[in-house]
Amino acid sequence: MITREKYIELARTYGTPLFVYDGNLMLERYADLFRFIPHGRLHIHYALKANYNPALLQLLRDAGAGIDAVSPGEVVLALALGFAPEKIIYTANNMTDAEFDRVMKTGVTINIGSLSRLKKCAESHPGSRICLRFNPDVCDGDNEKTMTGGDLTKFGILLDDADTAAKIAAGGNLHIVGLHEHTGSGLQHAGSVLKSMDNLMAIATKERFPELEFLDFGGGFKVPYKDDETPIDYVDMGQKIAAKFDNFCAAYGKELLMRFEPGKFLSAQCGTLIMEVNTIKHNRTRTIAGCNSGFPQLIRPVLYGAYHKIVNLTNPEGPEMVYDVCGNICETGDRFAEQRLLPEIREYDLLAISNAGAYCYSMGSVYNLRPMPAEVVVKDGEVIDFRPALTEEELVKQILAK
Repeated sequence: MITREKYIELARTYGTPLFVYDGNLMLERYADLFRFIPHGRLHIHYALKANYNPALLQLLRDAGAGIDAVSPGEVVLALALGFAPEKIIYTANNMTDAEFDRVMKTGVTINIGSLSRLKKCAESHPGSRICLRFNPDVCDGDNEKTMTGGDLTKFGILLDDADTAAKIAAGGNLHIVGLHEHTGSGLQHAGSVLKSMDNLMAIATKERFPELEFLDFGGGFKVPYKDDETPIDYVDMGQKIAAKFDNFCAAYGKELLMRFEPGKFLSAQCGTLIMEVNTIKHNRTRTIAGCNSGFPQLIRPVLYGAYHKIVNLTNPEGPEMVYDVCGNICETGDRFAEQRLLPEIREYDLLAISNAGAYCYSMGSVYNLRPMPAEVVVKDGEVIDFRPALTEEELVKQILAK
């Protein structure tokens, strides 16, 4: 675990804003999944979209993880970092013909989530090995924008269309080697995972899909963002998952692989964004702590209304006061926290935003032409990778390049 003193040291050494990643914690979360789900045929494919830092990906690669990729760029990165094609599953939606053809040539498994794309695959790539993504008809997640099951989602083939999908595949001599579902991100109820499994396994019959090698149940495992959140009993849930899958395999008549695709669960808690306070402003009803970072560098509070714990690294014992913690972007909504009780914040204090390892840097932008922060990865107390921020001049050079 990275100490408060270490965060301060890293900020002084590398400057702020700064993303700090705890490699040990990510590997610990990876190991947790195998401890929680006691099943010998469990495979974990990390959802690369959550955080694409190469050093973190290399740690997971060496630990045996695979990759869940959702764009050709993610496939290219995973292959460049040494992930074998068979360890990568490509689950894009609304992909173009060119994207589909490009990824097919890499040899990774493509996960198809619409009858339209399935028909095109049967015509253009007959005889291919593919996976089918189904809508599990279960709606859960920590925000309506991240729920990927149910009637309102664009993802997956309807369960009712399983027979149609099987017929299309047979017409193109496609080999359906896997079935996939994903319910949402930040699942609030353990029962949603189990219900989604039931719904997918209900259509995964030997008669309909006789060549299955794996079932993929997506990701979305919840991590706590607030100190008082009730944790999910992953040990109990994992035992139920393992038993349910064994019962399915017995009924199917073959021992299949079980896949999950966590992103946030592995990387969220390992990341911290450190920023410096440069302005204290007392408005009539608000005290504003202005910082040298902004929502393009950590967009979840603005985009999802997400809560992130904030720690005052340099004045942890100060008297508590209420603050709006704001960024440096030309938007009123540029707030990391609103009316948050924190130890007294002084100008030049260092603040740490917790749980910043998933969907923070990876969703970042250079809005207002502010470069994304530097990143450091720490393992066993030492920095194993440093990725500097672009200077403003380097960023503008990229923009002007032809």
